[in-house]
Amino acid sequence: MARRERSSRTTPLPRTVRVLLLARLVNRLGAFSLPFLTALISTGHGANLTTAGLVSAAFGLATIPSRLAGGHLADRIGRRTTILLGLGGCALAQLAIAAATSLLWTATAAVLLGLAFELYEPPSQAIIGESVPEQQRVRTFGLLGAALAAGGMGAGLLAALLGGADLRWLFAADAVSCLACALLLRLALPRDRPRHTHSQLPTTIRPLRDRALLTVLATGTAYALINQQTAVSLPLALARQGLPAADAGLLFTAAAVTTVLAQPLLRLPRFTRLGTPAALALAHLLLAAGQFGYAAVPSLPGMLAASAVSSLGDLLVLGRVYALVTDLAPPGGTGRYLAVFGTSWGVAATLAPVLGTQLLAHAGPTALWLTTASLCLLLAALHLRLTPGLRTLSPAPSSTPRSAIRTTLLG
Repeated sequence: MARRERSSRTTPLPRTVRVLLLARLVNRLGAFSLPFLTALISTGHGANLTTAGLVSAAFGLATIPSRLAGGHLADRIGRRTTILLGLGGCALAQLAIAAATSLLWTATAAVLLGLAFELYEPPSQAIIGESVPEQQRVRTFGLLGAALAAGGMGAGLLAALLGGADLRWLFAADAVSCLACALLLRLALPRDRPRHTHSQLPTTIRPLRDRALLTVLATGTAYALINQQTAVSLPLALARQGLPAADAGLLFTAAAVTTVLAQPLLRLPRFTRLGTPAALALAHLLLAAGQFGYAAVPSLPGMLAASAVSSLGDLLVLGRVYALVTDLAPPGGTGRYLAVFGTSWGVAATLAPVLGTQLLAHAGPTALWLTTASLCLLLAALHLRLTPGLRTLSPAPSSTPRSAIRTTLLG
């Protein structure tokens, strides 16, 4: 077993996965605009916090059909084509936001951005999940998080630089990064092969009837709400605490640096042997500590430290969860399972702006961060009780992970 674990850690990743990780890094380098959408609406167009929150919620709502369409299109027209459509649509919508001169046009462009925003996620994740052995999935999805975090380092610094001049420049730069990512994948990824005709598509794959997936979806949605709440509310909370909103870019950079530097820790035996329930509980305890830090130490150094602690929690969550969803999916259903699970981010992106702006407007930043910290503690307890079966995520080759997971989760 030890020899097999060492081999899985040293086996080179397939070229397709390496190219995809590089492209996502390039894309993430420019993807620093969304946390500033509410700030652009409120400061650039003079809207109140409620209006800014509703526009951001409309964006989040639009990402739900976008994610589901991405999973469906990946199986119908091909994964590379779906990825390119999503990136191209994002670039056009980002440019529209940057050029918009009225609140109405900004809101319209934000909804269009939401409709394109999640198209490329299911095919990207499916390529990663299906291109590596089961024993490498947690590591590979962790590397995806590291690639996004590495791009986030530069993204946060660029946000602090460009956002200080005009928040619209953030959206223009994001559009450029989407186009660069699309060009790289267009040249490097292999052509899509015909997968299924309409009559050949599997009809027995019904993710929404899989109770094991729905269990993971429920806890994943709560986690995504915390994640999106932080991303959306941080610039506004900083402004209410007397700090520049653009300093949120520095906090995002601190989180990204921590994620990259902490990657070797996840390859240590004590972490690889850690059961998924314990790993997820620990992750949410770290997230709770970070959220509490935002409330307790409202200064730039204190919030930098809180961001670093929170990022350790994010690091523990993402690799485990996406590897699990890939493992739950039946043959031919990976894209659709990942798409359904990914709707958690759309739900969170819809609720976070509304809840966050209302809490900020009526209770202030401290109440916001204490609320999210409490939710993290609740999730830590729930994972220990609701997800014992996820320990089978890294089974011996002779085991049957899907049935084992479902048996323990549902039995």
